[in-house]
Amino acid sequence: MFVDRIRIHAKAGDGGNGCVSFRREKFVPRGGPDGGDGGKGGDIIFRTNVHTDNLVAFYYQPLLKASRGEHGMGKNMYGKAGKDSIHKVPAGTLIYRIPSHILELPTAEETLDVPPPKLVISPMDCELVADLNQENQELILCRGGSGGKGNTHFKSSTNRAPRQFTEGESGEEGYFLLELRKIADVGLVGYPNAGKSTLLGKVSAAHPKIAPYPFTTLNPVVGVVEFEGYRRATVADIPGLIEGAHQNVGLGHDFLRHIVRCKLLVFILDAAGSEGRNPMEDLHSLRRELDLYDPTLSQRSWIIAANKMDLPNAEENLAILRNRFPEKMIVPMVAADGRGVDDFKRALHTLLSL
Repeated sequence: MFVDRIRIHAKAGDGGNGCVSFRREKFVPRGGPDGGDGGKGGDIIFRTNVHTDNLVAFYYQPLLKASRGEHGMGKNMYGKAGKDSIHKVPAGTLIYRIPSHILELPTAEETLDVPPPKLVISPMDCELVADLNQENQELILCRGGSGGKGNTHFKSSTNRAPRQFTEGESGEEGYFLLELRKIADVGLVGYPNAGKSTLLGKVSAAHPKIAPYPFTTLNPVVGVVEFEGYRRATVADIPGLIEGAHQNVGLGHDFLRHIVRCKLLVFILDAAGSEGRNPMEDLHSLRRELDLYDPTLSQRSWIIAANKMDLPNAEENLAILRNRFPEKMIVPMVAADGRGVDDFKRALHTLLSL
């Protein structure tokens, strides 16, 4: 299961209460107050981990809770602090706080006995808390409550036997939306069956699912490409986009957001038009969808990988592409048998080194 967006509830631990106690010891009359403070509640902490690639753990555990601090004790003994609750997230996770008014559902009278619709929350309606995009980056999502004070703190010359104490503070809590955006140097963008997964399998050790039908890839797959000089780059196979993706048609927004972090975009085109489409129209449609989703994507560096050059009409379409985009790098290839893959890797190395 691949999960890249999930809603959770987090509750940090409450602080322990302060203690009311008096020293009782032989030969020590009127020993005075000796109540200790309560312990601090545990925090809810997120930490990025390179071995975690999606948010599926929160699908099975959407309620995060840290332990509370222990209460103070006599003999000026402080309560033990609550244990922090640490959760691993992949690098590239955005954390949004969901406003309380979004979670308010109508009452039974308002719904007229009709059950409320499924609550769909958009990041646009939420407050961005953090963008965890570095390795071993930490975020304290909810802080535990401070421990209460024991009666030792309230003694004075006029209050020799205080019975006052304070209770521990409540830990922070709230509803949050977690959204994963894959971090990769290169994003492979194209229509279904254009050859993105095949190309990724040829240039890296990744093993994406490959089959002769549309939407074979149902989640982003990231592979590592090795270059000369011990250099490397990460390449993401973005599931097939179709017209209207910016309006969430097809896989739509589910995977368009993974392209936002890529430094270089590679448009994989079926140069032969074997699926009954025109490669030039495919390119215009893909670029339009990216621009409508996020206008900054049209300013990214991009190249064209003309795939399936072994099929009829491919050479004619390649000539049209080169005439239309003379300033762009166009790499002809047959990804299925590896032809042109080395040229493609050299092109990536050159562009990523700039």
